[in-house]
Amino acid sequence: MTTSRRSFLRLAAGTGVLPAWPRAADAQAYPARPVRVLVAVSPGGTTDLAARLMAQWLAKRLGQPFVIENRPGGATNIATELAVRSPPDGYTLFMANSSNAVNESLYPDIGFKFSVDLTPVSVSIRSPLVMLVNPGVPAATASEFIAYARPIPARSTWVPAARARPVMSPASCSR
Repeated sequence: MTTSRRSFLRLAAGTGVLPAWPRAADAQAYPARPVRVLVAVSPGGTTDLAARLMAQWLAKRLGQPFVIENRPGGATNIATELAVRSPPDGYTLFMANSSNAVNESLYPDIGFKFSVDLTPVSVSIRSPLVMLVNPGVPAATASEFIAYARPIPARSTWVPAARARPVMSPASCSR
């Protein structure tokens, strides 16, 4: 049995198109409408600026607007709850920050669990959290400070960072 040139070309073209065909059939155009980006802080801060830069980049790359919606207040819990209650369709993004992780321990009965109810997509900003103490405090590590402050709770208060010194050395933080 001989194969005609035309049959061979059809078979070759079909074989070349076949790997791309299932992806094209299953692909959904995302985003098909504007995407809302919830930011839990007022406009102008670091988190808001990062969200706006990210939204601008995504809008240019994906061809749909990414609309920033600032929802400050409630120690970031207002915007977090709005993100948790939104449909999980990819059209509501939430720009989380370190406050969200802290709030999970401060507000145990808030009605949602940040680490469980939201799914991380990407890290956009990394910022260190630093513990500072007054130079007169005899503590050089976090453990020493806790041992110093625990017996007398009035010893531990917030002080201006300009007059404080780091509890841990920068060398111990770079590991």
